[in-house]
Amino acid sequence: MNHERSRDLYGRALSVLSGGVNSSVRATRPYPFFVERGDGGHVIDADGNRYVDYVMGYGPLLYGHDAPEPVQAAVQKYASAGPMYGAPTEIEVEHAEFVARHVPSVEMIRFVNSGTEATVSAVRLARGATGRNKIVIMQGGYHGAQESTLVEGGPENPHPSTSGIPESFAEHTLPVPFNDEEAVAEVFEEHGDDIAGVLVEPILANMGIVAPVDGYHETLRDLCDEHGSLLIFDEVITGFRVGGLQCAQGKFGVTPDLTTFGKIIGGGFPVGAIGGRAELIEQFSPSGDVFQSGTFSGHPVTMAAGHEYLKYAAENDVYEHVNRLGEKLRRGIADICEDQAPEYTVVGSDSMFKTVFTREGPADLDGQCEAGCQQRADCPRFDYCPKTGADVAKADTERWERIFWQEMKDQGVFLTANQFESQFVCYAHTDEDIEETLEAYKEAL
Repeated sequence: MNHERSRDLYGRALSVLSGGVNSSVRATRPYPFFVERGDGGHVIDADGNRYVDYVMGYGPLLYGHDAPEPVQAAVQKYASAGPMYGAPTEIEVEHAEFVARHVPSVEMIRFVNSGTEATVSAVRLARGATGRNKIVIMQGGYHGAQESTLVEGGPENPHPSTSGIPESFAEHTLPVPFNDEEAVAEVFEEHGDDIAGVLVEPILANMGIVAPVDGYHETLRDLCDEHGSLLIFDEVITGFRVGGLQCAQGKFGVTPDLTTFGKIIGGGFPVGAIGGRAELIEQFSPSGDVFQSGTFSGHPVTMAAGHEYLKYAAENDVYEHVNRLGEKLRRGIADICEDQAPEYTVVGSDSMFKTVFTREGPADLDGQCEAGCQQRADCPRFDYCPKTGADVAKADTERWERIFWQEMKDQGVFLTANQFESQFVCYAHTDEDIEETLEAYKEAL
């Protein structure tokens, strides 16, 4: 493939953008290709190269790059009526009503502008509602670029995971391993009276995709109930992607007190939201004492796009299609790995997928999870598949980034840039795209 124009654009970008990009995950090696346009389930770069796209904007594009006609019409209607007003609009009420009808935890909602803003506001609300300070998070979980959760270490030695955050900011954050019931129980035993909430992704989705072991979220629910803490599900990635319109909480049958949203709920436009029980959400200003506000919150174009996005999914076979293709892709990759790299672990659910380059596996794969790791105790991989973010971090990430990603790109398949980020099937993808992708996997592995 020729990438001459992308290389030139990157050279220009390095002069005016930090690292040549506006989000660190876009800085692929040796330089990123620059996208010119999208076409259904594909993107075309600045040099005319075409790729099957499984990045999907890192999750928001349930329909790919050509949204259904009702979505496009709504965007054009609201954009032409005026960019924004600094006043409420009917469409934000309609969108809120739709979400509240379908998501188990949501009685009331506050729309914001990003997943990061949603989780920042949810943490503030949990502290304000409980009068407590500490937040439990999962090691390897990701909740946006906020000071309370950019924290690593353990509950006894938390410290910021990036420069620019004072050590004192991490004092009220308690990181524990995902899927470790004993560890989280010990944290509650020691700090339960000061834990405002547990913030957890239902599926770790920025760390290779790690599914919960049986009963883990139920344990979190029970501990929060016992100690008067709030259970907060971060569904920025899984929301309206896993579990359909009920989101991952509906799929797992565990209802949190608060849920954060982003990505799909905005129909491909910048968005975030915090939903939950009415008596909690009403504690946001102006009805309560927890300050939350934003100039672009409830932006009419975003609300219109998100509303039509979800309405179309409710009225058509969207989830049936994307989940079928997701399963077909994961099964196909699992078959290829069994022949060519039996130590690797295929992960994912619904329309999400990834291959984690785990370094060890069982001698016999008979009876393994065939369509992505589900943390089945009777699966031969159970003792080898990633259970925590640390398990994923031990995988062969350099091989994934330096060799595998490059090989897939050269064969016209666009994957997320590192070992950790989720990948997504969209409504515009076809069986032919899946077959083409599997052939590329055979070559790249």
